[in-house]
Amino acid sequence: MSKKAKIILIIIGILFVAALIWFGKKNKKSIVEYETETPFKTTIVKKTVATGKVTPLEEIDIKPQITGIIDKIMLLEGATVKKGDLIATVRVVPNEQSLISAKGRVDNILIRLNNSKVSYERNKNLFEKGVISRAEFEAVELTYNQSKQELRNAQNDYQIIKKGSSGSGASANTNIVAQMSGTILEIPVKEGDQVIQSNNFNAGTTIASIADMSKMIFEGKVDESEVGKLKNGSNIDISIGAIENVKFPAKLNFIAPKGTEEGGAVQFKIKADVSLDDKYFIRAGYSANADIVLEKKDSVLSIKEALLKFDKKTEEPYVEVKNTEGKFDKKTLKLGISDGVNVEVLEGVTTEDEIKIWNKVSKDKDN
Repeated sequence: MSKKAKIILIIIGILFVAALIWFGKKNKKSIVEYETETPFKTTIVKKTVATGKVTPLEEIDIKPQITGIIDKIMLLEGATVKKGDLIATVRVVPNEQSLISAKGRVDNILIRLNNSKVSYERNKNLFEKGVISRAEFEAVELTYNQSKQELRNAQNDYQIIKKGSSGSGASANTNIVAQMSGTILEIPVKEGDQVIQSNNFNAGTTIASIADMSKMIFEGKVDESEVGKLKNGSNIDISIGAIENVKFPAKLNFIAPKGTEEGGAVQFKIKADVSLDDKYFIRAGYSANADIVLEKKDSVLSIKEALLKFDKKTEEPYVEVKNTEGKFDKKTLKLGISDGVNVEVLEGVTTEDEIKIWNKVSKDKDN
């Protein structure tokens, strides 16, 4: 073998040894060290949020007592009214056929009345002269009085069809007044609109909506998985979208006994009395959220939920705890309540255990 060939072999050997040393160090550096955390004691509050709106506790719709046309509107939406205040007036537009029929009935009864009057006066003279008996005269008198009463009834019917009421009651029926003290929320009609009175076949036209704005309630919905944990009388906090960084205290007073399906999930309606603050004016229909405490535990052993893993077969929660040799052992846990960040640990670890932080390793000092 030539000298040149020996030199090449020596160089190849040196490179091979260097490669072995480099790979050895590389494999040694591949060992990673995970950071750890220890369990701690804290207060865990499990909450749910119900979305909804705030509405007046007392709200009524004002409807007319007669059918007609809005003649004049006295007030505007947002006005404060007292019970009995005039809101609008209604002008009666009678049905022509009914009006003619009622007028004809009055004329017919008037003819009978005139005839009865003539008979009454004739028989009265005869009775005074002793020609006829008292019984015969009283029968004629009764017919005469009945005719007068029928005429009054027919005239009243005619006035009701023509003006909406008879006598002094006309203004009472055509005047639309507030039935309670409060604020006018809405007047959905305008002057000239036709309105219909409430009857067995029609709810009637709403002329105005009035509500007491000093008493507000929250109406919202909660999921069926959480409704069983709610209790009447519970204190909740109401956040109103239009009023930032302010929470209004409220007390839960109603949980619906029946749910409704929405988007594949069953929702239950809830209501709560809201305690208002005079600094803020709450408008009817404001969107709001209710923070409801479902469960609370003070000073319980907890870990962060990010430390948990779940067994693929049993689906049991577990963590990996560092042992004396620096390796990690699997520990199955029994969990309690959670607030979405921290979770209560009932069994499995102690405050001294070092739990692996998943996907987070310490930096290698040799890098």
